[in-house]
Amino acid sequence: MRIEMSNEQIQAIVQDSLVGYQYLQSISLAERAALMHAIADEIEALDDELIQTAYAESALPLPRLQGEKGRTINQWRSYANAVKTGIYAEARIDKSDGAAKADIRKYNKGIGPVAVFGASNFPFAFSTAGGDTASAIGAGCPVIVKEHPGHPKTSQLMADAISRALAKFGAPASVFGYVHGEGNAVGEALVLHPAVKAVAFTGSFRGGKALFDLGAKREEPIPVFSEMGSVNPVFVLPAYLEQNVDTFATQYIASLTLGVGQFCTNPGLLIAVKGPVLDQLKTLLQKEVQQVSEATMLHPGIASAYQSGKDKLANQSAVSLLGEGIEGDSKSAVAAVFCTEGAAFLKNHALAEEVFGPAGLLIECADASELKDVMEDLAGQLTITFAATAADVQQHPALFKIAQEKCGRLLFNGMPTGVEVVYAMQHGGPYPSTTDSRFTSVGPDAVKRFLRPLSFQNWPNEFLPAELQDENPLQIERIIDNKRVLA
Repeated sequence: MRIEMSNEQIQAIVQDSLVGYQYLQSISLAERAALMHAIADEIEALDDELIQTAYAESALPLPRLQGEKGRTINQWRSYANAVKTGIYAEARIDKSDGAAKADIRKYNKGIGPVAVFGASNFPFAFSTAGGDTASAIGAGCPVIVKEHPGHPKTSQLMADAISRALAKFGAPASVFGYVHGEGNAVGEALVLHPAVKAVAFTGSFRGGKALFDLGAKREEPIPVFSEMGSVNPVFVLPAYLEQNVDTFATQYIASLTLGVGQFCTNPGLLIAVKGPVLDQLKTLLQKEVQQVSEATMLHPGIASAYQSGKDKLANQSAVSLLGEGIEGDSKSAVAAVFCTEGAAFLKNHALAEEVFGPAGLLIECADASELKDVMEDLAGQLTITFAATAADVQQHPALFKIAQEKCGRLLFNGMPTGVEVVYAMQHGGPYPSTTDSRFTSVGPDAVKRFLRPLSFQNWPNEFLPAELQDENPLQIERIIDNKRVLA
């Protein structure tokens, strides 16, 4: 049985993170990147014990876990390589003219210790050693991870790998802290500790908003970067549907049920205009979903919440069941597609709430005007997808324009499930999908969340950070007197 951490132990771990912060601030960008590669090496070296442990705790398929482990390693290495270039330093130098104009130089530095809350649906890539931890250390910030109760053994294995890497590299153990405990007390203690300067969270709206409010009401408010989910609407437009109705139905159900619907980019809403082709699509969707077998979700809590959410949706007025998957013995998660009228959706905001799992809602709009009304009525989303031809987009310019204000990633065909770990990825969107739409939690630019700018005025060159010294010892790109200067 796991022994509960005392509040004194947790407080000490957080306080020790200040030592880790000083260490990360004292080493060069190249050394920080080398440390991140060392952590990646330790994660890669974890044997089958890690995969089997995660499989036992999460019920995720073994191929999925193998792939996620690779993605996690890639995150550490790609973020490390980005940090080494100095791109996030954003060094700016405006030299004195020898008269009235002062010498002013600015760069970005780590904000301080970061509290990270792991997600249940990605036990590697978004948990203990996930992208939040990698990007915070890349920014020069130590991390204190709150263990996710859904996969404690997996989390501990990853935490041990990070600790081994720190020891081998010669870095202080306080660069990475790891805490666990039941209830909300541990999380609250982390957010409220004065040493913590930022928080990263992936999970439910309720949990993310609670942490955000907690961070905002501190004596010293801190940023809380909460990614809280989304219904990721898919707008299927007439010309596209006419040409692709068969393949689209298969594609949509495959995306809706991928990973038992346990993705924050799961396409929970499907919106189209009424007509004979939409009637054909409804028949095909029904046929496709009825071939999906019941599947086990991450843990009983998520399965229970999914069933409750599905029941709530089914019991809403003007909502009917279009089709449901094959029910088995475990009664864990049965996929379902519901449908409703556009006018009913606009009157009932409960229909726009996320049901975390393989449940979709088809919204049948009376015409293009109602399609636009639905788009305008949407809250902020991680993604919005247009299943469309170029002609469709040209015929719906207002729809396309409104969508750009509603989401962080706008897709032209394809499905939103599947998030590439690249610079151009934006995994974050307007509230309530996240608490700060300016940042991403996926891709090297996730590092930006944990940086703050600092200017130096008239300082002697030898006392400046290496990023701002005249000699440019780090050989990074800078802007000097309004001109981009390459290393």
